[in-house]
Amino acid sequence: MIFEATRKAMKKLGLPEGDAFDMPTSTKRFPDGAAFRIECPTVNSSETVKALLDTATENNITINRVTETYGMFRHTAKEIKEYCKLCYDYGCELLLSTGPRATYDTGATVLSSQGVRVGYRLRGQEQLIRAIEDLKRGYELGCRGFLIYDEGMLWVANEMRKNGDLPKDIVFKCSAHLGHCNPASAKLLKDLGADSINPIRDLQIPMHAAIRQAIGDTPLDIHTDNPPGSGGFIRAYEAPEIVRVAAPLHCKTGNSVIGGHGEMTSAAEGKRMAAQATIIVEMINRFAPDLKQSGKRTKDMCVPVV
Repeated sequence: MIFEATRKAMKKLGLPEGDAFDMPTSTKRFPDGAAFRIECPTVNSSETVKALLDTATENNITINRVTETYGMFRHTAKEIKEYCKLCYDYGCELLLSTGPRATYDTGATVLSSQGVRVGYRLRGQEQLIRAIEDLKRGYELGCRGFLIYDEGMLWVANEMRKNGDLPKDIVFKCSAHLGHCNPASAKLLKDLGADSINPIRDLQIPMHAAIRQAIGDTPLDIHTDNPPGSGGFIRAYEAPEIVRVAAPLHCKTGNSVIGGHGEMTSAAEGKRMAAQATIIVEMINRFAPDLKQSGKRTKDMCVPVV
């Protein structure tokens, strides 16, 4: 095998010696014993949430997690409360996206050809402080889970969670917009405090399997379909194998029905998201019936606030 010395050095560091081309079956599971959960991202209005969850009920499938990506600070307190009540009543987790982020800031770099390197990260200490205030506002309005786009913010938020400056039950998910795509990067995010990790969207299955080997039980969040704005691929037939090698994971599905991440969404799009999620659940149940999905209310990640 070539590069043998470097591969051995990786192993010493707790990393795989290469991508897992043998695609071993992951024995890791969520605390309830399930291999996968269904996550619908870019659910960016309360009317979309309602349509998504109502249609999922009609289709007899379970949505385990709803993720908002428009920007929590762009929603009124009233709408955030509606998000929390809808998800609480249905029995699914809710994640709100933190900001302000580079795309909403006054800096020009994000609009240039170099902008992809900035992603949704935070510019300056004041924006970092405001992002922490975003967490506090969302928590007060009933949300317990948050989507984070900046490694520095993740470290700060986790340290504040540990020392009591943020609540102990707050949960952090890392976005694919961070651009991480290998086992070492995933391990870094775990060490920084990530409770679930979303690699970039186009990784091959052996790459997912290698990341699983580096991060222990930490759940992965893996896209099984995407809007044209981030590739447009639909991996419905790959979903069973992705779950098999990378469990526990959230199958991120539904965004192939919209134009791009972070845009405002409608009730009609919520219904189509539920239809796409139904297809993913069908594929996993058809080709890997031994891989079980979590039921509703795996954890209270939102509470109704009057």
